[in-house]
Amino acid sequence: MDINKLIDHTALKAVTTSKDVEKLCQEAIANNFKSVCVNPSFVSLAKKLLTGSDVLVCTVIGFPLGANTKEVKGLETADAIKNGADEIDMVINIGKAKEHDYKYIEEEIKTVVAAANGRTVKVIIETCYLTEDEKTACCLCAVRAQADFVKTSTGFGTSGANLSDIRTMRNAVGDGLGVKASGGVRTLADVLAFVEAGATRIGTSSGVQIMKEAGGEVK
Repeated sequence: MDINKLIDHTALKAVTTSKDVEKLCQEAIANNFKSVCVNPSFVSLAKKLLTGSDVLVCTVIGFPLGANTKEVKGLETADAIKNGADEIDMVINIGKAKEHDYKYIEEEIKTVVAAANGRTVKVIIETCYLTEDEKTACCLCAVRAQADFVKTSTGFGTSGANLSDIRTMRNAVGDGLGVKASGGVRTLADVLAFVEAGATRIGTSSGVQIMKEAGGEVK
C-alpha cells in the first residue's frame, strides 16, 4: 500500500498564509502525496509551486458551513478550476440535509459536478451533524449526482472522522465511489484503521508525521 498516495495534505485554517502553503507544497513534493488541499485563494499559488510534480491541487467549496447557494457553489467551483484546481471538495447544505430535502442536496452536487468539468468531486456531508439515515441518504445523493467521493468532515464541525461513519458511507456507496476520511486523522494507525473500514483517501494536516511512522520521506 502506498500510504503517501492516500493523503490529501491539508492546510485550511483561517490563519493560513502563503508561506504556510509554500511549506505544504514542499512537503507534498518530498513525500509525493496525492494532493494538497488549500482554500480557494491559494489555488493559483499551489498550482505554480507544484508544477512538474505529480501532486494534485485540491480546494474546498462552500467551506466550511455549506450554507452558500448552489449557484454560488457552482461559480466558486468554476473559478477554482480556472485557477488550476484538479479536485474539488464541496460541503453540502447541512440544514437542507437535516430537513431531508435530498432533492436540493442532489441538485447542488450536480451543479458542482457540472462546473468541475470532469475534475474529481468529493462531497463533504459533515457526519457529526447527521443521523445514520441522513448520512446514508446524503451519500446516495452523491451517487445519483455522479460525484467521485463522499467525505466525512470539514474538520471544523463538532467532531471528525470515525470508523463507524466510514463503514456507513462505504455501505451506502458500494464500490462505485471513493470514501475520504478527514478530521482527526493524525497517526499511521489511524490511516490503516480507516482504510480497513473502507476509506480510499485520507485528509490530514499530519501527513509528514504519518510518513515518518511509515518509514517514508521525513522532510
